[in-house]
Order: sequence, then structure tokens, then C-alpha cells
Amino acid sequence: QHALKSGIRRYHVSPALCQRAKVAMSHFEPNEYINYEKLEKNINIVRKRLDRPLTLSEKIVYGHLDDPAKQEIERGKTYLRLRPDRVAMQDATAQMAMLQFISSGLPKVAVPSTIHCDHLIEAQSGGEKDLRRAKDINQEVYNFLATAGAKYGVGFWKPGSGIIHQIILENYSYPGVMLIGTDSHTPNGGGLGGICIGVGGADAVDVMAGIPWELKCPKVIGVKLTGKLSGWTSPKDVILKVAGILTVKGGTGAIIEYHGPGVDSISCTGMATICNMGAEIGATTSIFPYNARMKKYLGKTGRADIAALADEFKQHLVPDSGCQYDQVIEINLSELKPHINGPFTPDLAHPVSDIGAVAEKEGWPVDIRVGLIGSCTNSSYEDMGRSAAVAKQALAHGLKCKSKFTITPGSEQIRATIERDGYAEVLREVGGLVLANACGPCIGQWDRKDIKKGEKNTIVTSYNRNFTGRNDANPETHAFVTSPEIVTALSIAGTLKFNPETDYLTGADGKKFKLEAPDADELPKLEFDPGQDTYQYPPKDGSGQHVDVSPTSQRLQLLEPFDKWDGKDLEDMLILIKVKGKCTTDHISAAGPWLKFRGHLDNISNNLLIGAINIENGKANSVRNALTQEFGPVPDTARYYKKMGVKWAVIGDENYGEGSSREHAALEPRHLGGRVIITKSFARIHETNLKKQGLLPLTFADPADYNKIHPVDKLSIVGLKDFAPGKPLKCIIKHPNGSQETIMLNHTFNESQIEWFQAGSALNRMKELQQKSS
Repeated sequence: QHALKSGIRRYHVSPALCQRAKVAMSHFEPNEYINYEKLEKNINIVRKRLDRPLTLSEKIVYGHLDDPAKQEIERGKTYLRLRPDRVAMQDATAQMAMLQFISSGLPKVAVPSTIHCDHLIEAQSGGEKDLRRAKDINQEVYNFLATAGAKYGVGFWKPGSGIIHQIILENYSYPGVMLIGTDSHTPNGGGLGGICIGVGGADAVDVMAGIPWELKCPKVIGVKLTGKLSGWTSPKDVILKVAGILTVKGGTGAIIEYHGPGVDSISCTGMATICNMGAEIGATTSIFPYNARMKKYLGKTGRADIAALADEFKQHLVPDSGCQYDQVIEINLSELKPHINGPFTPDLAHPVSDIGAVAEKEGWPVDIRVGLIGSCTNSSYEDMGRSAAVAKQALAHGLKCKSKFTITPGSEQIRATIERDGYAEVLREVGGLVLANACGPCIGQWDRKDIKKGEKNTIVTSYNRNFTGRNDANPETHAFVTSPEIVTALSIAGTLKFNPETDYLTGADGKKFKLEAPDADELPKLEFDPGQDTYQYPPKDGSGQHVDVSPTSQRLQLLEPFDKWDGKDLEDMLILIKVKGKCTTDHISAAGPWLKFRGHLDNISNNLLIGAINIENGKANSVRNALTQEFGPVPDTARYYKKMGVKWAVIGDENYGEGSSREHAALEPRHLGGRVIITKSFARIHETNLKKQGLLPLTFADPADYNKIHPVDKLSIVGLKDFAPGKPLKCIIKHPNGSQETIMLNHTFNESQIEWFQAGSALNRMKELQQKSS
């Protein structure tokens, strides 16, 4: 760089620059290199075109454009065609993603890709026993994923490796990367300065197939952090506060970009926690600028070469001075108090100091039955250290947890390191049970025995979501989300009425004492202990590898193409269900025990919309069959309509499909004969998933028109022959008394997405294009 500035001819130094820039994306792919030069080139092209300073989000997103010179760019309006660097899939979603990739007929993935086995391990007895049980129960699925990975060039992280997002942070995320993952909490990687976006499996197939991936050009919400974190306040409190401000849909269509002097007081894994839970406000993703805390983490995880390269290109890994955000929120970290959010929604924010009084007023149980720490959101070395610091104080005064207490390490590396450094033993001594390195209770994989279904109770977790029935399938469990250290303190006290900042505990000797704010190292003093080797490299040539899917399997099922659009309007559709209130992907396609059917579309379709509330009778999984007039389960009714050749629609409320990236919530209605989903608004990932599977996600031009449609009506969508971007569609509502009325419906389809609908699905369209090109 000095030579270039001095005017020496470029060819004297360019070989040295190229050599320095040849840094592998990860230890597991030594021949796949970080390409900051291309990022820089694309950024410069776009900056010249737009003639303005760029946010960090824009730099990385636009730096991955397929055609930066010609791509139309308008935040919140145009669709971008992007070239992500890599793909990551968790085992529950990887099954359908790999089945779709197999259907594409392609021989090998076009970008580095990985599969992570973390969702199918049920918490029951403890880490080792639960892992052995999961390997036995899920052997068929694990074998499918391992062999499919080997055949198609995908790295395979075996069960017990850890949670996908922790492994990505430790091995794959880096400043400036664009990574897409088949899990809604993929934005966790933003803690290392990457644009990491959660998607459905069909989107992942696009990227693995080498097709430009489409994303609506995101708006950018800036969160300016000032002051400094201290005491009981943690990084988790930042996102809990932001969730309270923006609500579960306030970030929809936007990237949350954190900046300001307060950023440097947050550890790298703390930044990941904040980015991870951005999924709970509907954000496309979240990101922090590259700084010394990230450099330190990269060095400690064996990637000092990446940090050195990032230092050279740092100007592209931070926002431009004077860049403009669509909205700005300012948070003074010095004034921020510990928060706890819930129950039943992650945006119901309360200071910890207030939650006891609020719970008593609202009639929520104040006694805490279980405290759970860990998850992809909060399972770092620092998180475990701060929790252990709280536990040590209790033990010193002869106390243990009054509530049941569980610990989920985020990865095998975290597990091995906290065992070596004594944190795990301290947490056991205070009453904790160390679970497997997996998602466990966070995604409903919890064989809970301490309560009966329907029993009203409270749990506190350091997880990210607390929807009704999310953790234990009990609709009466009041789940609250907070930091690991607050969970630990509340579990020791056993009640929501305890505020560790001000309240006292009584030791075994009868003396009162107050817990001091926890202090712990953000990274281990020694190197991380990697633990057991749990990674399977894909062979250089997997063409001879056999992938076995038994035609009689109850867990796996090869996919059949969906039918093409017949060129006609959708007339006289019945309404399967008109949903009342919140309808997340958990309501549309439940997790928990249903996870075992993620690779078998027909079997898992038996959970379609069983959690959604029918506005007609206020019940879940009970809808009127318009042909027989009998009430029955939603999936059974949908299957009856399909058998009778009748098309059907779903009517939904606000932010329909919020939550997980679960594309089964789109595959199931398509499989069972659904054609249209009409709502007041959609969550981003779910809307895209519906389009990918050939369904029509439409929104009321006037939200009040939701009230005009009744479950007994018939609907016709007209104007599909002239279906075009930005052009509303008409919906004719036919009432049982013979009267009709017409309403207008909006959509966000662009030209290529309309082609997905016409072809029957995005995968069908991909095959059509392959056939034409060949």
C-alpha cells in the first residue's frame, strides 16, 4: 500500500498484494478464498452510481450484487440479484433443502455449504444419554444427510457438534461475508460483521445451484449505541429493549445496523446475541461494524489471518461517514437496565425490576418452575462464565437453585472448554443439568416431566422465542426471555419477584446477602478446547456416493413436482380457515414431536395449521368442512378438499408467518391443495417461502377488508392472466345468501416470481430453465 501511494509502478507490488489476499474462508475449505477485492470493486461501482455515502449493510449487500453496474437499487422497493458466499443448513430444514436439491438434478453445490445436526436431539436425561438416544432414533435421517452431503459436496457436522449458529460464528462467519442459512436465527453471524440471512430451503437451493439469489432491497434501521455496558446489564438487554421499541414486525424489510461509540463495550459474542434475536423483530438481518472485539475473537478461534486481511480492507467493513438510515434509534448503554420479555411474545418488554409486580397484576405465575440457559442466542464462553459467577456466589452462601435449572452449551468447543475451566461443574453444583450441544427446549425438543399439559406455570430462559407452547407444547406455560445471568439469579431465588440489583437472598446460615454483578472473561485465557472431532469432510468426488431414501420410510420422502398453473383464474375457492390473531410458523407447522417428519412432506402435513385459532369458533384445530358442514381437524379438512378437487384459501391477520424460516409452513398448504393466503401483512421469510412453492401470498389493499370475508364465503381471484408486478388483483367474495362484493389485493411479486407461480414452484422453473439451456 505504501508503495502504491509513493507512485511506484503497480506491477511491482500487485503479486505481493494478491499473495497477502489469499486467505481461506475457513479451515475446512482451504481452497475457497475470501474475495475482498471483488467486494471492494462492487462497492466502488455502486458508490459511484448512487453518489452518496453507504451504510455498512449496503456495502456488503451491494458488494455481492450479480450485476453492480446495472442492478436497479432502491431501498424497500427493487429486488436485488445477489451472489452469497456460502450456505448453512440445520438438520430439520436440511432434509427438505437437500431433497429439493436432489430434485434439481445438479451434480454438486456451487458454493461452500454445510449441514449441522442440532434440531433433532430431545432434552430428557442429560447430554450424553440424550445424544445416544437421538443418534439411535434419527439414524435414518442422519445417514441421509451425511450421504447426501458427501454426494453433493456439502460439509457435515455430526450430531453433538453444537448449534448451527455457534458453529458458524466459530468457523465460518467473518467480516463482509454474505451467508444464507435455512434457519431464522442465521443473523447471529452479524456479530462478526457479516450479512447473514435466514431463508427457506428453496432459497438455499438457488444459491447452491449457482443461481443469483433474489432479495428485496432492504431498508436500513440504524441503532446508535452510546455509553457503556456495566453491572447486571448485558448485550441481551440491548435487543430486548429494541424488541420492545420496534415490536415483532417493526424490522420487517430492513437490516438493523448497530453503530456508535457504545459498540466497543460489547464483546463479539455479545454482538452475535443481539444480531441473533433481531429475527424476533422481523428484520432481514442485523450487523455490527468490524472492530477490535471481532479481531480478538477471530484470533482466539484460530483465524488471525482473516483478521489481518480484514484490517487491510477495514474501510469497506464499517459504515461511511455521513451515511443515511431510514430510521434511527438511540440507546444509552450506561442507562440501560436488565430486561425480561414475555410471556407469549418476545416484544413484551419489562425491566427486571418491574416484572414481579407486573406478573402479580396480570395473574401470571410468579414462582419459577424451570430456568434454562444456553441456546443459539446465549451459549458463549462469556455467557457461561457470567452465569457461573452468579452461581459461585450462591454456593458460597450454601444456596442452590430453587427452580429446576438446565444448561445448553452452544457447541462441542464451548462444552469442552467450560468443562476444562470449571464453569460446567459450578453450574452442576448449583443444581444445573447440562444438556446436549443442541437446540433442545428452545425449539420444543424437551421431554418435560415436571408439569402436566394445561398446568399454568412460569419458566425463564436465555432463549430467543417464547410463543405459546414453543418450548414444551403446553399452552399454559408462561415463558420469559432474559440474559443467562438473570436466568441464573432468578432460578436461585425461584421467583419473578426477585431483582438481583436490589434484593437480598438468605444464606444457609440465615444471614442476608446480595448478589454482586457478575464478571467473567469474554474469551478463555487458554486456547479453546475443540473437544471431539465431529466434522465430516465431503470427498473430492462424490459421484459414486449412494443416497438412500426408502419408498416405505416414514421419515423421508422424495419430492414430486407441484402442478403448474392452468392459466385460469382461481374461482370459487373455499376458505379452509380464517385465522384470528397471531399466527406464527409454529401455529402453521408445529415443531417439537413433528420435527421427526421434516423430511416427509405427506406425514408432516398432518400438523397443518393445528395451532391456529379459528375465528368462527375460537378453537384451535377445529374448522367447518364446507362440503359436509361438519367440524373437524384442519389437516383432515384440507385433505378432504384435495380429494374432492376443491381449491382452498387461508385468511390471516397481521405479520402472518412470523418466527422460524420453516418452509414446511409453505410446503404443507401447497401439498394439501391450498392456492392463496390472504392476510393483513406477512413476515418476510414466510412470504418468500410461499412464493417459492407456487402459492399466492396476497395482502388486503384495505386491511379493514379482513372483516368482509367470512369462513363460509367462497373466493375468486381474477386477473391472473394479466398478473404483473405492482398490479393489484381482484378478489370476488361470494356470500352464502348469493350477494357478492369485490375487494382489491396487493402483492409483492416481481417478474421472475410470477414465473415461479406459473411454473408451479421455483424449483419447477429452475428445471425449465435448465432444460432450455441444455
